[in-house]
Amino acid sequence: MLIIFSFLVGAILGSFINCVVYRLSVGKSFLAGRSFCPKCQKQIKWYDNIPLVSFFLLRGRCRACQQKISWQYPIVEFVAGVLFVLVFLNSFSGLTAGVFMLSCFRVFVLLRDWFFVVILLILFLYDFKYYLIPDIIVLPAIALALFINLVIAAVGNSSLDFLISQFFNFSISGLLAAGFFLALFVISKGKWIGGGDIRLGVLLGVMLGYPLIIVAFFLAYVAGAIIGIILILLGKKTMNSAVPFGTFLTAGAFIALLRGDWLIEKYLSLTF
Repeated sequence: MLIIFSFLVGAILGSFINCVVYRLSVGKSFLAGRSFCPKCQKQIKWYDNIPLVSFFLLRGRCRACQQKISWQYPIVEFVAGVLFVLVFLNSFSGLTAGVFMLSCFRVFVLLRDWFFVVILLILFLYDFKYYLIPDIIVLPAIALALFINLVIAAVGNSSLDFLISQFFNFSISGLLAAGFFLALFVISKGKWIGGGDIRLGVLLGVMLGYPLIIVAFFLAYVAGAIIGIILILLGKKTMNSAVPFGTFLTAGAFIALLRGDWLIEKYLSLTF
């Protein structure tokens, strides 16, 4: 039941993610107003706005104007549902519902990670579509991520020394990540990386802290290099083509969030 619940929550928030990305792209507020068809502007009834289900019942078309609905919508809803399940399993695999409810600390961690997944998916999708990192999402998320991580740290360990060490860990990780991207920006005169990636580096640093931020960066660069080479070989890109690097960074951050500790453990076991 908890797995099904996790998927449903993820799918519902996946619908919200689609809404955020679209409204940001057209300069509309995503915090107010009901959902509407982007083609005919008609408000969408609640029964036509059920994640995944409504798309297939409507056969992928708006009820009002019969224009096609992008497959992006059910795909993002499904992916969000799956990611929420993976995060849940990573935190609570093998636990009963009773143990789940009693483990307050792990519930807090789960809610934090779900929040991080929503932010990462918004940034992934927006950068993938528009080659931009929206500051209206990144800047508030930096403050929220740092605050949430400190609250989690306080819940897990009430020691003031531990809380201070965690504050410096997340803060310095964010600053060093931003510094790394800033150096690339200056050296390349903005050709290798954009200003949005610098601010995204701060966000990922305060989300993940050390050493997970290193895992995220490593995965992002490896994935970016592999996919970039494939696209060049297929003739889809050239050496001078722009690449939405934020998509690789956010994907790397999710993997680091989910399995970063395991990857570090495996790496250390092979090298030492």
